[in-house]
Amino acid sequence: MRIISGTAKGTKLYSLEGKTTRPTLDRVKEALFNIIQNEIKGSIFLDLFSGSGAIGLEAASRGAKKVILCDANKNAVNIIKKNIEKTHQEKSTILYQKDFKEVLETKINEKLDLIYIDPPYQSNYAIKAIEILVTKELLNQNSQVIIETDRREEIEEEIKKNEKIKGKIDIIDTRKYGRATLIFLKLV
Repeated sequence: MRIISGTAKGTKLYSLEGKTTRPTLDRVKEALFNIIQNEIKGSIFLDLFSGSGAIGLEAASRGAKKVILCDANKNAVNIIKKNIEKTHQEKSTILYQKDFKEVLETKINEKLDLIYIDPPYQSNYAIKAIEILVTKELLNQNSQVIIETDRREEIEEEIKKNEKIKGKIDIIDTRKYGRATLIFLKLV
């Protein structure tokens, strides 16, 4: 894993050992940043379920004004800290070792521009995160939420029928890369 572009371009990142996290493949990360590249500079970027921090640190390297990283796993947070230092992104990043719900409900009180949600694939955390983002009004009309999942149909169905978000947020694009699918959402 490495930073693809920006001030930390080429920096190799530390990664987590074991099977508790699943890193985003380089080709998925590269495709993601090709799609959102024009929205990154000066943005407030949230990387939920950060793992190694690769997605959030890529955004920081490319000029995001503020990157909020969140992971509840202590080992992941230790790796993220090392990666923040290695990429020299201390000034533009905030790191929380907390449950994603707590971070969304109590730590963030500003509108977010880009939100990357890459939860454990078999969880319903993506939908729960979107519910909180919508009900706490953490999104603006230009905000973009991106979910990485291997359960595209289930997630899309839940977005359409969930009473807390139905009619408030809409799927604007989906892209499939092998097992992983990126779902892009915006406020209606």
